[in-house]
This record gives sequence, C-alpha cells and structure tokens, in this order.
Amino acid sequence: MSVFFLAMNHIYKSFSRVPVLKDVSIQIRPGEVHALVGENGAGKSTLMKILMGIYTADSGEIQIQDKTVQIHSPQEALHLGISMIHQELSPVPDMSVSENLFMGREIRRNHLGGLSVVDQKEQIRQTRSIFESMGVQMDPKALMRNLSVAQVQLVEITKAISLSSRIIIMDEPTSALTEKEVHTLFEQIEKLRRTGVGIIYISHKLDEIFRIADRISVLRDGELIGTYAAAELSKNALIQLMVGREITAVYPKIETQRGAVALEVTNFSRGTHFRDISFQLHYGEILGIGGLVGAGRSELVECIFGITHPTAGDLKIEGQTVRIRHPKQAIGHKIALITEDRKRTGLNLIESVETNIAVVILDRIAKLGIVDAKKSAELTDTYISKLNIRTNSRGTKMYKLSGGNQQKVVLAKWLLSEPDIIILDEPTRGIDVGAKRDIYLLMGELAKAGKAVLMISSEIPELMGLADRIIVLADGRLTGEILRKDFSQERIMQYASNMNDEGESV
Repeated sequence: MSVFFLAMNHIYKSFSRVPVLKDVSIQIRPGEVHALVGENGAGKSTLMKILMGIYTADSGEIQIQDKTVQIHSPQEALHLGISMIHQELSPVPDMSVSENLFMGREIRRNHLGGLSVVDQKEQIRQTRSIFESMGVQMDPKALMRNLSVAQVQLVEITKAISLSSRIIIMDEPTSALTEKEVHTLFEQIEKLRRTGVGIIYISHKLDEIFRIADRISVLRDGELIGTYAAAELSKNALIQLMVGREITAVYPKIETQRGAVALEVTNFSRGTHFRDISFQLHYGEILGIGGLVGAGRSELVECIFGITHPTAGDLKIEGQTVRIRHPKQAIGHKIALITEDRKRTGLNLIESVETNIAVVILDRIAKLGIVDAKKSAELTDTYISKLNIRTNSRGTKMYKLSGGNQQKVVLAKWLLSEPDIIILDEPTRGIDVGAKRDIYLLMGELAKAGKAVLMISSEIPELMGLADRIIVLADGRLTGEILRKDFSQERIMQYASNMNDEGESV
C-alpha cells in the first residue's frame, strides 16, 4: 500500500483552450503539512478546485488510499473526507455564525406531528463548545454581515476543522488574522497532524510556510516545478523557484521628495471605533498605518472616504476644511480608496475586466448615456499592460482572475480616476511575492510622481520596507509616530499593544 493518503496524478486543465494545468502531480501523506506555493495564476486554486469537485480535470486521476475516485461536487469531496477553507470568503451574510457553521449539516429534532426542525439551541451550544476548544471568542448568534474579515475567516476555519476531514485544504487561511489568531490556528494544525489529518496549505506568507510545512510543492505557469522538503530550502531559493528569477529586493524603496500637506486629520473621532486621531499626510510620501486587527485603522480610512461619518473632528485637503459625506464627494476631492476586501467592496466579480476598470470614469467616456467603446477599450488595454494584469482579454469575467490580478484591476480602476491622495487598506492581502513587488513598485512610483499615499498593513516588514513614516493605532487611539530612521519591529509592536518601555499597558 502507498504511503500517501491522497494522490493527484498527471492533471491537465484548460479554459477556452488556454492551458492552466499541465501534467501536475502531487501526493499528500497522512499527518503532513504540504505547502502549495506559486505566483497568482500559477494554477494552485484551479488544482484544488479540481480536488473539491468544483472543476473537472481534462485528464489525469485522483486516488485516495490507492483507489481511483471521481469527484463531481464539493459534497462528494466531503463524503471522501476532503474539505476546504477558501481564500475568497463566501458566508451567508444574513445568517448567524452557528447557522453558517452547520449549513448543509444542520442538527435537527422531531417536532409535533413528526416534522423535523433545526435545533437552533443545540447548534449554538455546539458552536460555543467548538469555539472554546479552539480558543476562539465569538458570539454564535452574531450575524455574519456584522463580523470583520478576520472573524469571518475564523468561522470558515472552524467549520472546516469541525468536519472531521482526512484532508483539509487551507487557502490563505491567515490573510486577515492577528498574530494571536495565527498562533491559535497553528496549534489546531498541530493537533490535526497528530491525528493523521493531511493539510494542504496555500499561502504567500513564506515565513508561515517555513514554520509549519513538511514538504513544499512549487507551481509556475501551470506546471509543477518540483516537490521539496521544507528543511532543504531557503526563502530566497523558494522565491526563485516560484517566479523563475531572483528577486533581489523584496521591498524596493524609491526615494521621493516630500511636498506640501495633502490631507490633515484633526481630533477625528467616530463613537467607539476611534477617538481623537490627528495626523498629516504629505504629497510625495508613503505614510504607513500600523496596529492590530480591530485597532480602528479601516474604520478611520472609511470615515475619511465618506463611507461612514465622524462624530467629531476636522478634515482638511490642501489646507481647506471639507465635509465628505459620500464616496462620490471623496472622488471629487481626488481621493481613492482601495479597500481590504476586494471581493465585497472593490469589484463586481460577474462583470468583465473592462467593466470593472472603466466604471469610475464613465462620466468621462460616455455621452448622453452611451459609452465610447473605443475609448473604454483603449484605456483598459493601457492599464492591463501598465499593471501587468494577467488576463486572456479585457472581456474576461473577474471571478476567473487570480486574487493578485483582481487586486491589480482594483488599482487600475482607481488610478484611472487620476487621484492625488491614494489610500490602500491591506493592498497585498492574499497576493504572491511577484505581484506584491509589482504593487510595491507602483506605490513607490506614485509617491515619486508627487501623489500622497496612505497604506494600512498588518505586515510589519511591509510597513518598514515601504513607508517614510508610520503612525500606529491601538484600541482606537493613535499611540505613536515613528520616522523611517527609527523603524523597528519592537517599537511598532510596543505602540500596537499600547505598552510603555517597561511592557506595561498605558
């Protein structure tokens, strides 16, 4: 008998005669963490969707314990002991946490007359029990629409783990989690591997991969480059395998000239979300905002952009006090916001690349309600080329693009609006090293061109690598400002944890 619980052998897959997977074979041992890495568009998600029965391979076979199986749906995959935590989260927003957790496998009890009804109390009880065992603090009765991205991710992780699968696919499971939550997840992974569960772990966070992976399979342009023992690879060697070239500087810092104050926030507050925030953003600089998940960073920039409204404080653009009550007004003031959740707030996934890119400038390319198709196509093609967006055509539907290319479309859309102030909230969440570098270079070029760039990131090395200054939020308050010459991970974490030099809360 084979030592592998799962084998995918010689998998081929094409879309519209464009090959996406070419003779890919991977094998998963019981109790191993098997990392699957590669740039966005390398074929990782397609391969996993074949395993989950979402797509059908053109050729090749799947074996479980040496027996060839056919998987035509996620339900069949679950029956065979395979579950998946998807990168793009798709909860039912108007259902509770416990209802989402047990969706498709509801706990039922007989009612009067022999009718079977969902036992909500028991589902809530079991949800609490599962959360307690995992160290997750969350109300089982809370509606999914009221949760943060990190909380939704934790629900999806909990659901997959609670299914008692033999193989769990984790696609970017930590993209929105705090370090504490990542630690909790890794503890659960250790428990699972001790019981013989195999983990297929997809992540662009290479530090995580080297922390937990036993073996690493590398995909590039739909082909398997190789499978390696994690202990035998360095980070630089892995990057070179992934991108086919050496990336000498992970965080390319472009020198810029700081200009006048573009945006000034004074004593900005919004209820309990954030209080008394004051800072300046200059033209020609990248200002980083650090802090833990829940510190109020996203809430702050949403308020600046007019999605929500402050309860106190002033906002000035080029020295003039403004009142922004709607995103359209923010756009009129030449502000752009790239949100952290591209799926929910950045894109229309069922529309084309062109439709998504051109939507912000319809007033410029339309007359009497009729869009200038030639102008729209020209502008779209220009930005596809400029941002190196990998797509078959401008007419390709957004859901067919990888996460990194979707993010580039969001950037293209906003750059077309010709903003002077660009706000990026977790701009590289779930994006591979190659695409990250493209976005880093773009941010640097924007600052060099005199744009004012405001960037939120939970990755401290990213903040330190790109920002000219960093302000840090904790519990809704600004706890510190650090100049580039004084950057250190320890200092950022000190401010993010709201600790003084002696490690005490302030």
